[in-house]
This record gives sequence, C-alpha cells and structure tokens, in this order.
Amino acid sequence: MCMFGKNKNYTESTPPHVVNYKDCFIIIRNAPCLECKQCGEKYYTDEATEKIERIVETAQKLMQEISVEDYKTAA
Repeated sequence: MCMFGKNKNYTESTPPHVVNYKDCFIIIRNAPCLECKQCGEKYYTDEATEKIERIVETAQKLMQEISVEDYKTAA
C-alpha cells in the first residue's frame, strides 16, 4: 500500500530518476518502478535500487555538472 496515497493500485513505469549530488544532477533514464496511480509516488524493487546505487556511484566518480545515464545500458 502506498504510504502517501493510501492506495494499492500501481502501474509499472520507467520515469527518469534524478539524484542531486553536491549541486550536480545525475539523471537515470528508464529506471523501472511501481508508481502509485493516485499520488504518483514511486517504489523501486531491491534489485532496481541496488543498480541505481551502482550507477550513482560510478557517475559520482566521473562527476560533471549533469550526468545522464540509461538504466538499461549502465553497468
């Protein structure tokens, strides 16, 4: 159940996931999640969260002002 929308209806979605790191932005396109149909809150599986964290760690090492990564093709 969604903590915010108090709803059990989700849709599979792949919106961009944005991380603000030291005034720089890391944008991860196509990150799979479940999205609450009522409020839009996004929930990621443990597997997706781990991959997102690896992508963010890699992007932080190469940090530029803006980094755009694709979930499907990133390590």
